[in-house]
Amino acid sequence: MNFGQKSSSGGGGKHRRRRGRRGPGARQGQNKGQQQNRTHNQRNNPGGIFTSPMDHAYRNGGQGMQQSQGRRGGPPAPSAYQPFDLEPLPAQNQHAEPRIFAFIEDLFFLAKIQETGRKLNVKVEFVKTDKDIVERLNHNGTEKPSLIIFDLNNVAAKPLQTIPKLKKEFKKGTTIIGFVSHVQGDLKLKAMEVGCDVVIPRSAFSQNLPQLLRRHGAPDELDDVQ
Repeated sequence: MNFGQKSSSGGGGKHRRRRGRRGPGARQGQNKGQQQNRTHNQRNNPGGIFTSPMDHAYRNGGQGMQQSQGRRGGPPAPSAYQPFDLEPLPAQNQHAEPRIFAFIEDLFFLAKIQETGRKLNVKVEFVKTDKDIVERLNHNGTEKPSLIIFDLNNVAAKPLQTIPKLKKEFKKGTTIIGFVSHVQGDLKLKAMEVGCDVVIPRSAFSQNLPQLLRRHGAPDELDDVQ
């Protein structure tokens, strides 16, 4: 019995060793490919820091990040266009006295208030001192204003000194609203301490401006109906 021949044909050990061998050319090709990969990574990442694939939200300019922030309970991303869908008030007599006064010098908000008031048929008087309001009302014998708006960063108006004077003059019949940057928490607290009824961020004031003007600019008879 020839056990060596049987073992050679059935085991196939010699053929497995041949298939598993790699010649010098194969090893050189493998080393060359690894070297090319290392060179490519060094060029794209010279600092040696791992970089993950670019996030989809980042590729879209952060829009996805803003949307996800709103879904997680954070503040929603501000819209580039705010629709103006409020119905204007009935046209008033051109000689009618304004019910809204504003201590604002910022040209952006000044123009925005003027344009919004024009669309809603609401008069807004821009003043510089508290005496401008008091003297005008005393001279014309009109009722006290419904709303006074303060840009709390308007240094010329001295809001922290002027607000308590107006609050003492008009008491509860007049609402005083101030707006500040969202990071000015200390100024917000000081304004409320001296008598400002409401203090809101600049962005919120801009968004709610049409509602504020329409509500406080309406004549008394319309206030009763609404």
